[in-house]
Amino acid sequence: MLTAHSKAVTTMSRSRSPLGFASSVPRLPATDPLVLVVAGGLILGLALGMRHVQGLFLLPITMERGWTREAFGFAMAVQNLVWGLAQPFAGMIADRFGSARVMLAGLLLYALGLYTMTQATTSAAFVWSAGICLGLALSGTTFGVVFAALSRLVSAERRGWALGVAGSFGGLGQFLLVPAVQAGVERIGWSAALWSMAACALVALPLVWPLRERGAQAADASNAQASADGGNRQSMRAAIRQACGHRAFWLLNIGFLACGFQLAFIASHLPAYLLDRGLSARDAVIALAIIALANIAGTYLCGLLGNHVRRHRALSGIYLLRTAAIALFLLVPLSSASVFVFAAVMGLVWLGTVPLTSGLVSQVFGTRYVATLFGFVFLGHQLGSFLGVWLGGYLFDRTGSYDLVWMGAIVVGLGATVLHWPIDDRPVGHREAAMAAA
Repeated sequence: MLTAHSKAVTTMSRSRSPLGFASSVPRLPATDPLVLVVAGGLILGLALGMRHVQGLFLLPITMERGWTREAFGFAMAVQNLVWGLAQPFAGMIADRFGSARVMLAGLLLYALGLYTMTQATTSAAFVWSAGICLGLALSGTTFGVVFAALSRLVSAERRGWALGVAGSFGGLGQFLLVPAVQAGVERIGWSAALWSMAACALVALPLVWPLRERGAQAADASNAQASADGGNRQSMRAAIRQACGHRAFWLLNIGFLACGFQLAFIASHLPAYLLDRGLSARDAVIALAIIALANIAGTYLCGLLGNHVRRHRALSGIYLLRTAAIALFLLVPLSSASVFVFAAVMGLVWLGTVPLTSGLVSQVFGTRYVATLFGFVFLGHQLGSFLGVWLGGYLFDRTGSYDLVWMGAIVVGLGATVLHWPIDDRPVGHREAAMAAA
């Protein structure tokens, strides 16, 4: 009789190529962790990359349409707010019906939103397309849904690695799209560049297939979490109520606001800020590319860091480093070199907070409703993003300077450093047991 291993080898050796010839090359199954991470990472990278480059459209669109920077910034702010408000609901749908369906809908909405941005001739229509439609799309294609799928489909021992690698794909997507989109804007115009991005969203649809959470896998994840909770099969409503009564949940919400404020302001307004200060468009493009390139390594390392250092302490350190980088950037004389150094430092901690925060939510509250609970935490991030993008345009139009917003980024960063340090990172079941024993 053949053993299970020999059967697998025999099956593998008899696999045929698309031309019908026998092939001995092993094929990774759709459930292999590497396949899952690459599929989820590519979706995340495309979604974040297309969002990362939207600051490159600020000047071309406002100059052609005759809009103010506040009008563009308001649409981007609405995008971030809608993303945050929709994320808990996208998480609930993903937790109940599977993440793949949510990602599929998100990619379709992304293509629709990018196309309709080119058709918007009024600021209200632009808010609908770039703000509402893309905000909904991002809620279904980014961290909350992708990381939740990977958290359930990959074993706990490899979860830090999976989230770190998938997050690195987010940085890779940003890095590759910055020069590609800038070249597209210069050669074929901003409208055609947006059409090309919409086509990429449609091409990415097949990547959703490996991330289907099959019934057996969902049941296994649910049973494992129920065992961790002492056999209590918790409802989604009870899980939300339990999280809302936990101090760590609110500290993560408030602290994550600083991340959104800093990153959304920089991504949307740094190109215009550099041009205003006499630097070239080339410097702005290189700065965004450096941020994205450094983010590839930074997100991966931060994901692994969560396996070796208490996640809430690592988060405090990241916010402190990021805030110090902003302060030094404002203090030293502005030059191409100072911009590139600033971009490199910021890139190393750009999205590193996300796998740590998602991992902390899973660690404290379990993986069963991680998409839903992380969605609520992410709402705090997106409130900060709304303020960072909108205040950037609003205060610039009224003062002619971004100085007040830079100062605000420093203040909220220091606040996040302090808020994350005292977080109780014990799993809720262990914490409640300890309190009962006391």
